[in-house]
Amino acid sequence: MKAPRTAARRPLKARALQLLAQREHSRVELRRKLLAHARADAAETAVVADATGAADEPGGAAVADPATQVDAALDWLQAHGYLSQERFVESRVHARAARFGNLRIRRELAQHAVALSPEAGRALQASELERAQAVWARKYPTPPADAAGRARQARFLAGRGFSPEVIRRVLRAAGRTTNADDEFADPSD
Repeated sequence: MKAPRTAARRPLKARALQLLAQREHSRVELRRKLLAHARADAAETAVVADATGAADEPGGAAVADPATQVDAALDWLQAHGYLSQERFVESRVHARAARFGNLRIRRELAQHAVALSPEAGRALQASELERAQAVWARKYPTPPADAAGRARQARFLAGRGFSPEVIRRVLRAAGRTTNADDEFADPSD
């Protein structure tokens, strides 16, 4: 007969610390992950208690609500500086800024129930045009040849979360570069 896995279970704090050691997490994201573990542990404990008859003993199978346990663990992590929304925002912006626009970054942060600080928002806004030009240049070595190409390139940048104004400016600058190249081309060619 197999031994119950209850001895191999790790506390929620240990699981949370392991997840946070891999990368920064938002409170919402970490809560979702830990809640799944806590519910699985509670279900396993209930099965083991039923099998051993511990449920009939006073105080034998009393398991705290998994959501309460997770919230308590998250509060402890935050109080001790292991869980930080500011660090999460900073790491997420740093990881996404080179490839995505402000709209996409803000939407992703909103899914984690966090927001950019005003300073970080201004820094992203100031660099959005340059980031969009770099993303466009990596994907498209030449400017669009026709309206369909222009629309395709605009959709690509919009999908990356760049604002419509920035997209217009990037494609307009690319069109000007092509016209300037044509202007200086040798007519004898």
